[in-house]
Amino acid sequence: MGYADSLDLAHHGDAEVAPGLVDLAVNVRRDPMPPWLSEPIAASLRSLAAYPDQGPARAAVAARHGRPVDEVLLTAGAAQGFVLLAQALRGARRAVVVHPQFTEPEAALRNAGHDVTRVILPEATGFALDPALVPDDADLVFIGNPTNPTSVLHPAATVAALARPGRVLVVDEAFADTTGETESLAARRDVPGLVVVRSLTKTWGLAGLRIGYLLGDRSVLGRLSTVQPLWAVSTPALAAAIACADAVAVAAEREIAAGLASDRAHLVTALRDLPGVVVAGAPASSFVLVRLAGGSGVRLALRERGYAVRRGDTFPGLGADWLRIAVRDTATTDAFVTTLAPLVMCPPPHPKEKLEA
Repeated sequence: MGYADSLDLAHHGDAEVAPGLVDLAVNVRRDPMPPWLSEPIAASLRSLAAYPDQGPARAAVAARHGRPVDEVLLTAGAAQGFVLLAQALRGARRAVVVHPQFTEPEAALRNAGHDVTRVILPEATGFALDPALVPDDADLVFIGNPTNPTSVLHPAATVAALARPGRVLVVDEAFADTTGETESLAARRDVPGLVVVRSLTKTWGLAGLRIGYLLGDRSVLGRLSTVQPLWAVSTPALAAAIACADAVAVAAEREIAAGLASDRAHLVTALRDLPGVVVAGAPASSFVLVRLAGGSGVRLALRERGYAVRRGDTFPGLGADWLRIAVRDTATTDAFVTTLAPLVMCPPPHPKEKLEA
């Protein structure tokens, strides 16, 4: 029950959610959209007769990260960035994905015909990154920071140590804003072959709008742009990109990240107080990965009691006893842990065991 096969890579947290369930499976913040974001998006609807103009949004994103405009590529969500990388870099000799992590990079690589080498970080080290585990001949490397689903935040220097001439290093920073950007490489221009993937989905609740961007080596981004569809990013999404690059948005992100840290600490403490529940590593993002006996049965029992959590066995390197839990407010956490506690004390049978009974 160890590594997920390629068919499992398409499973995501939204598949766990159903009407009536408290959503602890999807890592998207659902607070009301602030006016400085909602108003520009709404105003952009008056301009839909014109083709999208990426210029102002690229300039805004570049300014936020201290980069020239030609080191920014806007995308229809971070997921499109993975597809562009996989398609444009078909000539890579050895593609490596550092797991456990978000499965879309590997799925995109496989769909583009790449053979993928998996490097599995061990639980025994708290899923910490060891650059020596990545083969020297890898010329295309993907890693998340902070990593989904482990919530581990790798030191920026350790991630940068993966770079070398002739290698494209892709760092998925979709959740970097949840950590206060403390280990981000987004502004680094001295790391050879670096491409940073960013998303505006998580903190600002824009999953349905599809807006993200890539930062990095202009020659690599130029290759990606040749395989990107024309007008790939909509006018409302461009308006969101401009708003979220503003100083007001950056300050709001930092405030949200500080509140998230407090809510996360509350969740981690409550989980660690439950016998038999192991919290992976040192969680740093908007979700927590846990291991407990009978995880598959517990997940289904939680659904029956009104809670959706993310199964872990579709992430390469994890198995059926792993669950990912989104950080919510303390009241939601307390109610969830109260529901989880008796299931931990007396784990339900594995789903297969129910069928055989």
